[in-house]
Amino acid sequence: SVGGEQISSIGRGLCVLLGISLEDTQRELEHMVRKILNLRVFEDESGKHWSKSVMDKQYEVLCVSQFTLQCILKGNKPDYHMAMPTEQAECFYNNFLEQLRKAYKPELIKDGKFGAYMQVHIQNDGPVTIELESPAATVDPKQLTKLEKQQQRKEKTRTKVPSESSRERNAPRSKDDPSASSGAEGDVSSEREP
Repeated sequence: SVGGEQISSIGRGLCVLLGISLEDTQRELEHMVRKILNLRVFEDESGKHWSKSVMDKQYEVLCVSQFTLQCILKGNKPDYHMAMPTEQAECFYNNFLEQLRKAYKPELIKDGKFGAYMQVHIQNDGPVTIELESPAATVDPKQLTKLEKQQQRKEKTRTKVPSESSRERNAPRSKDDPSASSGAEGDVSSEREP
């Protein structure tokens, strides 16, 4: 609803919160349309979970443009510089809706009001919330912002210098050691003596 007036609604189906990035292209748009319509999150006639898509079930799709999904935190303050500018994003969003309607039944694709302050009421069944990302494109290092470069340096630093406990955990153990793990990642006995 916008300003107390309901502008759109669906019954059973998917509520898609779409965050559009500066880097998104037609390729990402097509990927997302395919994924949304074919994602198996519904149960089949026998009650088996994760078996049917929104198209299989002939359910509805409600799309909401959500630029805040492109948020990067600078300390505690949200920064939206990675979100596509409004005019470009509106065109992209409308194209996204058009592609969904072409690939499915147009009458089953609903949307909110682009750029409006909306009250979105979602009743999650389960609840099930799934984050979908388009395949990562190769990033040109020249295009990285200062913040992103700093984040990459922090991540590299964390991976290069293992902590004392991880060095102990990764130290080779003999086959006779009763506390030795099975070798599966994350299989660490909590009862070992230091």
